[in-house]
Amino acid sequence: MTGMPNPVDRRSVLRGMLAAGAAATLSPAISQADAQAAGISTGSYRIRFDQAAKQTILGLGFEIQSDSIASGNGGIPSTVSGVPFDLTPAERTRFYQQMLKAGRSDRGFRFCRLALGLYHRGVTADGRRLVDRYPGQTDLLAEMIDQAGVEGLMAEYWSPAPGWKTNNSLVGESPDKKTDYGLSSFTPANLDALGDAMVADLDHLAAKGLKILYWGLQNEPDRGTPYSSCLYTPAQYRDTFKAVAPKIRAKYPNAIINAESEGGWKGAHGQALLADPQAMRYVDNWTFHKIGTDSTDQITTDYTSGAVGRPVFNNEFEYLRGPLTDWRFVNTAQSIMNWMTFQNSPTWFWLHALKPIGNSESENYSLGLWRPPADDDFSAGHYPDLRKGHWQFNPRNWNAVAGFVKYMPWDSVRYHVDEPRHTNGAHYSEHRIMAWRTTAGKPVFAVTNRSATEPFTYTVDTQTDAVFQGHRYGPATNNQSLTSKTGPTLEITVPPLSVEFWVRNS
Repeated sequence: MTGMPNPVDRRSVLRGMLAAGAAATLSPAISQADAQAAGISTGSYRIRFDQAAKQTILGLGFEIQSDSIASGNGGIPSTVSGVPFDLTPAERTRFYQQMLKAGRSDRGFRFCRLALGLYHRGVTADGRRLVDRYPGQTDLLAEMIDQAGVEGLMAEYWSPAPGWKTNNSLVGESPDKKTDYGLSSFTPANLDALGDAMVADLDHLAAKGLKILYWGLQNEPDRGTPYSSCLYTPAQYRDTFKAVAPKIRAKYPNAIINAESEGGWKGAHGQALLADPQAMRYVDNWTFHKIGTDSTDQITTDYTSGAVGRPVFNNEFEYLRGPLTDWRFVNTAQSIMNWMTFQNSPTWFWLHALKPIGNSESENYSLGLWRPPADDDFSAGHYPDLRKGHWQFNPRNWNAVAGFVKYMPWDSVRYHVDEPRHTNGAHYSEHRIMAWRTTAGKPVFAVTNRSATEPFTYTVDTQTDAVFQGHRYGPATNNQSLTSKTGPTLEITVPPLSVEFWVRNS
């Protein structure tokens, strides 16, 4: 039929408007969902190095499994197995250099989270203090910290020594799962003695040269588990915290005290602290466990308004269940970026550096995997090429974190980035950007593409005419060098399911 207009290609119109920098002026009839469905594939960004810095990013943290846990977190076996203990001397060195330093010559990860009462669970004869469970355990941790250039420990209890608990056990859940166990007494005298014992636990570590940088009273205090744990009501947690935290502060005045290692100020235990001015004197920051959460949560959820000026951060991230996916690779990277960009977090922690190949949870929990000396299963599907006492990277998880460890050195300073939004004001959830300067003043920025099918082109005003070198990471790609680009405006097309770091050349 003649005289009829050609049909409008909605997808082309949206792409053209965004390419022209009009993302914020799209028709109000076009929602975020419409835009994503239309496959918007470009965006204009400006790094605001001309504005004041947003926050200092201290560096990233990891947790170390220095003792055994049953497969599927099913208990705490008598078996002695952990890292660095199980690794051969050469593999320890490779672990320190290639993972914990991420191949840098100086230092990579800054903090090591140590689960007291779980992965450091030796007990004194009176049952009231924690010490090494096998000879040289703390010495090996000190060697790891020193040789990897890690600054020190986040020491946090999964359980106090068993002599303080009603069941006289590190485990916090009864075999029939009907009872959760906590402390045996909350009298002032008992809590005072507990505080002295917890200081002594830290003294044991510090005597070997380990620096206590953070301290936490209890991991996930609202639940018992078949492995090490201790249940506190909010009031019990508050009273115990008020008794113990002043003793930690007196002996380790520079240690940062965490609360409450799961729900931060939002949870019932955090709320109990907030209601008590005396307790709040000792709360230095709030820690959350947003385990495997979609990184969009850090854009849309408020973690700061009730923090009363204390920093907030995620000190445990992993995936509990389900298969490893390429989407998870980008989601992990975006979790780091979104905690810092939208919640001003000073750090972020992945749960485990290495996990043993025999544990069912290991692939979802680990940056790398090792074969313990007692693991004789070399069958297909059980890492037949991985030798005893050796480790290998777990690429989807490791590649998501590695670029930040390598290209975001300690005390980097984040700057704001002007970025497009959908018409309803929402940020792009599949395409994220974060920019910083290193302490040497070198500009760096990271960009992501969580789309599984479509590339995304960033047009980035860097406000400098310097040359930038790109480094690409993917589910199976680690630190791929890209063709350099010269500023101030860089046009960068990021393939699906990829993360890139662009670093100013020296």
